[in-house]
Amino acid sequence: MGSVAAAPPCHFVAVPFPGRGHVNSMLNLCRLLAARDGVSATVVVTEEWLGLLGGDPALSPGVRLEATPNVIPSEHGRAADWAGFVEAVYTKMEAPFERLLDRLDGGVPPAAIITDTFVPCAVRVGNRRGIPVCILSALNATMFSVHYHFDRLPTAAGGSAEIADVSDTCLIENYIPGLKSIRLADLDPTHSDKIRLDKILEAYPYVRKAQCVIFTTFYELESNAIDSLKRELPCPVFAVGPCIPFMAVQEQDSKPEEEQGGYMAWLDAQPARSVLYVSLGSFLSVSSAQLDEIAVGLARSKVRFMWVLRVDACSGRVQDLIRGSKGVVVPWCDQLKVLCHPCVGGFFTHCGLNSTVEALYAGVPMLTMPIAFDQPINSRLIVEEWKVGYSLKEKSRADGVIGSEDIAETVKRLMMDCGDGEADGVMRRRASLMREVARGAVEEGGSSHRDVTSSIDYISHFKQSPIVLN
Repeated sequence: MGSVAAAPPCHFVAVPFPGRGHVNSMLNLCRLLAARDGVSATVVVTEEWLGLLGGDPALSPGVRLEATPNVIPSEHGRAADWAGFVEAVYTKMEAPFERLLDRLDGGVPPAAIITDTFVPCAVRVGNRRGIPVCILSALNATMFSVHYHFDRLPTAAGGSAEIADVSDTCLIENYIPGLKSIRLADLDPTHSDKIRLDKILEAYPYVRKAQCVIFTTFYELESNAIDSLKRELPCPVFAVGPCIPFMAVQEQDSKPEEEQGGYMAWLDAQPARSVLYVSLGSFLSVSSAQLDEIAVGLARSKVRFMWVLRVDACSGRVQDLIRGSKGVVVPWCDQLKVLCHPCVGGFFTHCGLNSTVEALYAGVPMLTMPIAFDQPINSRLIVEEWKVGYSLKEKSRADGVIGSEDIAETVKRLMMDCGDGEADGVMRRRASLMREVARGAVEEGGSSHRDVTSSIDYISHFKQSPIVLN
C-alpha cells in the first residue's frame, strides 16, 4: 500500500492486537478520535486482517488502514496454539511495524502511537523513537487492574505466578482495591494455566513505559476500579467508552433491507421484547456437548430466539435440534443493530467486553455463559454489580456442562423479567437505566466525551513539547 497523505495536526498510529474483539475496539476508538476536528488515525493491521476487514484502506472519515506482512500465525488457527500466537505478536511484529513507520508520511512521526496492551513491541518502538505511547485496554478496567497488580494475589508455593487456589471464593478486593465483587474463582480457567498466565503478565510492565492508558469502558460503569487505577498508575487514565460502533447504527437504518441482512425482516415481524438474541463469540467455542444442550434448552424454552452461529460441522446438527422451535439461526449479523431492535428482550452471551458493552448501550438484559479470559469477571459484574443479568455458570454439572433443563428455565426467567407487568420487568428497568448512563457518557459533556477531549489535549501537549523517553 502507498503512503498516507500529509498528517493533520494530530495524527495517531494505532496498533491493535490481531484478534476480532481487540481490532474492533481499536477501530471504534479511532473513529471516536477522528470525529474531532483536526484528528486522524492510521490503524496498522496484518495483510490477513486487511482482507478480513474488506481490504478498503479508507475505512471511515479520518481513519485508514495500513498493512504489515503476515509474520504471525493465521487468525483462523490462533485458538489452537494461543501462547505461540501471542509470542509471535510480542516478537515478530516489531520490525515490520518500524519499517512501516519509516514510510508513513515521509517518516514524519505521529503525535502518538496507540497500542493494545498485548502488543508491547509497539511500546518499545515508541520509546526508541521518542514518540508518546498510549496503551489501549480492550479488557475492562477491573481485569486490567487484576493483571497489573497480580503480584498482590496469593500465589502457589515455589514463587510461581499461579494463584494458590482458583476455586477460592475470597474477594480479590482483599488484595487489590476497587474490585468489589470479583472472586479468585473468577480467574479460572485462564489464570490457572501457567503458560497462558505468563504470556498475559509479560505485557504489563510495558504499561509503566507508556504516557497514558485508555479504557474502552466508561467511568460510571467501573468507577471504583478506574479511581483506584488513577491513584496507582504512573500516567493519566482515560475512559472513553463505550467503544462500539454506535455512530453507525443510525446510518444503517437508511440502508435497503438487502444490505442490512435478511434477518431484519424476521426481527421486524416479532413482538416487542420477545426475542432472545444468542451469540457466544467468534474465538473461543463451547464444547460439542454444551452446544447440543444449548440448542435443546432453547427449543424447550418455547421463546423466540435468533442465534448467530458460524457455518461449520456443528451448525447442521443444531438446526436439527431446534427444528420446530420459535428460533432461527444465522451465520452473521450486525450485532449492535440487532440488540437495539425493539423486538429483542434478552441476550444470551459469552460476556466478551465488546458484546457486554453493546448490550448495556442497547439496554438489553443478559444471560451469561462465560468461557475464559476476562469473560467470568464480566459475568460477575453483569450479575452482581450492574444487576442486569443472570448467570448459568453456577449450574454446571460435574462434567462442566450446563444441562438443557437449566438453560430452558433460566431463559424463560430472563425473558419474563423483560416484560411490562407489575410483577416483572425489574431486570428490564435496570437495563434501561444502564442504557441511559451509557448513552449519556458519550454525549457532549458526558464523562467519556470529556475524556476523549482530555486524551487528545494531553497527547497534543507532548506533540508541542517533545519529551525524552527512556
